[in-house]
Amino acid sequence: MTPDQFQALIAKVTDEIAGRPLDGQLADFLNERFPANGPEFQAIAKACSDAVAAGWMCEREHGGIRFGRVIKPTDAIHGFSVDVVEMQDVVGPQHAHPNGEIDMIMPLEGDAKFDGHGAGWFVYEAGSVHRPTVMGGRAYVLYLLPQGAIEFTKS
Repeated sequence: MTPDQFQALIAKVTDEIAGRPLDGQLADFLNERFPANGPEFQAIAKACSDAVAAGWMCEREHGGIRFGRVIKPTDAIHGFSVDVVEMQDVVGPQHAHPNGEIDMIMPLEGDAKFDGHGAGWFVYEAGSVHRPTVMGGRAYVLYLLPQGAIEFTKS
């Protein structure tokens, strides 16, 4: 799996959501169109595992969280950036989503939940703030950020 091949997988998702508001309806659409047990979701999850093993994804670590920006905002994926984190029973740094955030939650061990959500998709609307939290095991979480916008805040 190369970064270009990974971007092509992500483009299959972003092609279908370009221009849609980031809200609960988008989460419902993503969970219906790209379910956690479906081929596209599974292909992205495997690509994440392969890329982490190859050393070009989640290459940084701080506070028990492995992370990294995999794709900078680009027109090829409709202005989204892609970040991937690996978390296990940890609370991450508080941050805000000026334009919203789409989360693809991929449990790896145990009954891992990201902000209370299991395998699948979750969407934070523009202006939302949270401390990303994985409990119950280990998971990858892929973040799609419109224009790559994220603001780390004081908790």
